[in-house]
Amino acid sequence: MIYYRVSTKRQGVSGLGLDAQRAYVEHFYHDKSIIVEFTDLQNGKDVFNRPELMKALTLCKERRAVLVAKIDRLSRNTEQALAIYRELAGRLESCDIPNLDKFTLPLLVESGN
Repeated sequence: MIYYRVSTKRQGVSGLGLDAQRAYVEHFYHDKSIIVEFTDLQNGKDVFNRPELMKALTLCKERRAVLVAKIDRLSRNTEQALAIYRELAGRLESCDIPNLDKFTLPLLVESGN
């Protein structure tokens, strides 16, 4: 499952827009099966107030599927990013950072990737 998020129109120009996120996914996951895509169009401060992310997490848990996201679009808060990682039992992959794990995740979130 793929998760995308943008919060402003300006992000489309800055490289954080939906087209840019889709390009990352296409580049790294072109040969993998994608069940469904979820997109939130809102501020990213609190990951637990994003309806599409909540749907994605629920479906991932039900199907024991992997959630793929560009980490800086998933969260900029270490605790929230790790909570998602734990909730999915480690089934979180970054479309732009290979070999993501619970040790590198906090470094990437804090650095802004």
